[in-house]
Amino acid sequence: MTRPTNEHTAISLFSGAGGLDIGVDRSGFKTVCSVEADTHCTATLRRNAKRKTVWHVDVRALDPARLLDIFKLRPGSLRLLHGGPPCQPFSQIGKQSGLRDSRGALVFEMLRFAAVLRPTAILIEQVPNFLSASTSSGGSLLEKLTEEVHGFGYDLHVNILNALSYGVPQRRRRAILVGMPSGQDYYFPGASLHTRAVGEALRDLPSPVAKGEQPLIANHVDVTPDRDRQRISYVPEGLWLSKTPNVPIEILRNLTRKDTTKFRRLHRDRPALTLRCGEIQYHPIEDRYITPREAARIQGFPDSHVLLGPIRGRTGQVRDLDQHRQIANSVPPPLAKAVAKSIGDALCLT
Repeated sequence: MTRPTNEHTAISLFSGAGGLDIGVDRSGFKTVCSVEADTHCTATLRRNAKRKTVWHVDVRALDPARLLDIFKLRPGSLRLLHGGPPCQPFSQIGKQSGLRDSRGALVFEMLRFAAVLRPTAILIEQVPNFLSASTSSGGSLLEKLTEEVHGFGYDLHVNILNALSYGVPQRRRRAILVGMPSGQDYYFPGASLHTRAVGEALRDLPSPVAKGEQPLIANHVDVTPDRDRQRISYVPEGLWLSKTPNVPIEILRNLTRKDTTKFRRLHRDRPALTLRCGEIQYHPIEDRYITPREAARIQGFPDSHVLLGPIRGRTGQVRDLDQHRQIANSVPPPLAKAVAKSIGDALCLT
């Protein structure tokens, strides 16, 4: 393989369904290789790849030096290494097991690759709770990361950004860590004055089709079971089932009034709550779950980005990430673009 002609070359680890890749590439970089372990995410990445290599492999089994050799790079010539390591060990709605979960330590893979590749900059996305996590010895995980990257020539800049402030119709707070050459000035991107609502993002979509039919727009497929439509019909726009009055006990089941993020109906005039893997929110006015395409719109993905893999039924289970979870796990492309552009601007690459 010849060396890429674009001098702003990037490589992504833990690439997921490609949200971070899309934003980074739209900012002026060019992601030439994406590394992902999930089968369905890898299929999605390959379906949408444009002159990009996609590797289906666990990063822990990959020698960073192979990337230098295959892509004809030398240490220091890569402009950006970016990735979103698994957030489940640090998620507020999970067990918050941190580094006790083997996935928690995967963030150090970003540093292992950076130590060999020596990219000009490093971009890592995580959940906010990541910033308060501890190491096995009880010290600060963030301090350990900061110390390690400083050891091979980077300052770590850290902030919590809300995707809502960057054109995404969703309240989604994420920790953003940017490694820049030591002493290099860097400023996170400023927020937009205009925020988008769900209705604006969904208004021009046609009606979805049933499973097995061909949608007019990729992934716009409704798999809501009939028994769930009845349950959804009780929830007013913008509210959630547990606090909806006069709901029969057989519909409410074992929900309590504390379940304020479960079984929620979106509101056309408001941003969505954070999309999550365990829940699919209700359509604002129709008695159904949102489709994978509607979730992608809410996450800021272009309609041209096609998701592969199954669409999970609400009572079924799917090995690896189904289409809804691929989107819920993703970095919103507009947020990724804003951060990547701020990196490029600081490095005078644009």
